[in-house]
Amino acid sequence: MRGLLVPTTVPLSKSRAQMFDDLVLDAVEHLESRWGAQLRGVEFAVEDVPPELPSYDSDVLEDGEVPLARLLPPRETGRGRRTAPRIVVYRRPLEARALDRADLGDLVHDVVVEQVANLLGLDPEEIDPDGPPG
Repeated sequence: MRGLLVPTTVPLSKSRAQMFDDLVLDAVEHLESRWGAQLRGVEFAVEDVPPELPSYDSDVLEDGEVPLARLLPPRETGRGRRTAPRIVVYRRPLEARALDRADLGDLVHDVVVEQVANLLGLDPEEIDPDGPPG
């Protein structure tokens, strides 16, 4: 047999990593409708697992000892330039905590909201008072 077994328009054609990326994008797009100006220039990234560090700062959202996401604030790089703030979401720890795809979507949304709230210095309820879409 040659060709695709599943058409690209069907969710089965996406890998777990691609589906997770879509969940992060959905959460970011939901927040950009209200906080677009404040989120301009913020980078969002997904990594499979958190790096092994001797300790984490308060910029890390953890469940027990396991990091779920990390906020990397802007920093000076020299010659008056600054890096963009970056929110990194860790896929595997979140997938391990989710009961199903809907629960994973809610978890991802909550983690992104928490990190955006941390970045903007606001409470998560102020960032998204209505909760996840859907």
